[in-house]
Amino acid sequence: MHQAVIAATGLFTPPFSISNVELVDAFNAYVERFNAANAEAIAAGEVVALAPSSPEFIEKASGIKARYVMNKDGIIDPEVMRPNLPERPNDQISILAEMAVKAAEQAIAAWGKPVSEIGAVICAASNMQRAYPAMAIEVQQALGIEGFAFDMNVACSSATFGIKTAADFIATGSAKAVLMVNPEICSGHLNFKDRDSHFIFGDVATAVILEEASQAQGGWEILGTRLKTQFSNNIRNNFGFLNNAAPEGVGARDKLFVQEGRKVFREVVPMVSEMIVEHAGDIGLDATALKRLWLHQANINMNDLIARKVLGRDPQAGENVIILDEYANTSSAGSIIAFHSANDDFAPGDTGLICSFGAGYSAGTVFVRKR
Repeated sequence: MHQAVIAATGLFTPPFSISNVELVDAFNAYVERFNAANAEAIAAGEVVALAPSSPEFIEKASGIKARYVMNKDGIIDPEVMRPNLPERPNDQISILAEMAVKAAEQAIAAWGKPVSEIGAVICAASNMQRAYPAMAIEVQQALGIEGFAFDMNVACSSATFGIKTAADFIATGSAKAVLMVNPEICSGHLNFKDRDSHFIFGDVATAVILEEASQAQGGWEILGTRLKTQFSNNIRNNFGFLNNAAPEGVGARDKLFVQEGRKVFREVVPMVSEMIVEHAGDIGLDATALKRLWLHQANINMNDLIARKVLGRDPQAGENVIILDEYANTSSAGSIIAFHSANDDFAPGDTGLICSFGAGYSAGTVFVRKR
């Protein structure tokens, strides 16, 4: 069996940022128009009036201050309230594949080796552009990589599941190096007319190159990986090809992101905290001695509570990396952004944790040590 290491990472950040103020201004303008147009029905009790939002509410509820998006104008237009991303012809690279390629190119440059050494590509993301052909194969072609490629979707845990899968390919000799990409246009599945969720997501793409240890220069030794799933309806998106077979449901609220946020908080925090501590113990690590936590960037209150449970104390500055204030929730890419942006100060032997959790429920832990 061969040992896998994380050899390099890459990040593509979209060109547009939307602040909480901009988002709230658009949302409140929509609310005002909706309530005015339905004034009589609201007065009669037939329609529930919409409540306005505020930047303070968003930051307190989530820790989010802004988010990057691939299209801004449509989202902040009260008459549109969605990103405007026209379809591309089939002879052009698709938008998610293009984002993935840009993140991958950065990772490949940091890696410093030719793509001919990569034997597989995994596109692990929660928001797939289409059923087929696989985006991973499109990325493979754009980068000139031989071997095999495929897509996988485990919602917000897709990246850690992808790391585990890539490490297994390397362990068995199926590939000496694997590229794993996480392109996410989360704004495309977000209901910008919903006060409780319109602020949650942003767009981004990340990339990770894993390599067989004997060929790697530096990097991060993977000490252990663990995956967990547990069925729940508390985070759901029912959009899919079968909607066309039941056209009466097209456009319904559940064809976009929906969640029972309080239930998710109560159920996911203990599940993930216990999983981290148990996994650390099983591989001989003291979870309280981890130098850094790179957690899924869902909600600052969830991340703070998980960190306290794992470390057994309030985390010190920099121990629990938070990037969702700038990027918001980017689904599968969040923990990779955190890892990519906050690991330069590690010395050989220092340990940390990449961890995901989300819809499914799903969770993944990847303990790493600097080589």
